[in-house]
Amino acid sequence: MPSLNKVFLMGNLTRDPELRVTPKGTSICQFGLAINRKFKLESGETREEVTFVDIEAWGRQGETIAKYVTKGRPLFVEGRLKLDQWEDKNTKEKRSRMRVVLEQFEFLGSGGGGGGGAGGGAGAGDVDQTNSPERHAPPPRTGGAKPASTENLDEDVPF
Repeated sequence: MPSLNKVFLMGNLTRDPELRVTPKGTSICQFGLAINRKFKLESGETREEVTFVDIEAWGRQGETIAKYVTKGRPLFVEGRLKLDQWEDKNTKEKRSRMRVVLEQFEFLGSGGGGGGGAGGGAGAGDVDQTNSPERHAPPPRTGGAKPASTENLDEDVPF
């Protein structure tokens, strides 16, 4: 039976990304994402629900996020769900936590959360994205030379 484990999330960072490096030199960036959902009750009252999700980004993508994104900034994340399970050392109870392992991401907008304590200078807290890639995915395939004419394409088919 086929399986699919794919998550698309768009929200704001709940804290500054935390970048660590494994003993083998691989970077791991961990951060939280808050996803807001607005809906109306049967009574017509509008409610807002917030879901908090832990995200884990490995390698170059994690380094880029740690460098360019801060608390409150919007981010689009594509990834997969991962369930961590362990036994609590003190209580010996089994514990678990669901997180998203980032596969691709995209910077969104230039604004984010409130300006908590960054000073008052122009652009304080803004990220200069002129030299940063907008989307982190495999590079597009160039495919080599294109056929000069599209009239005899079926001659190229091997069967």
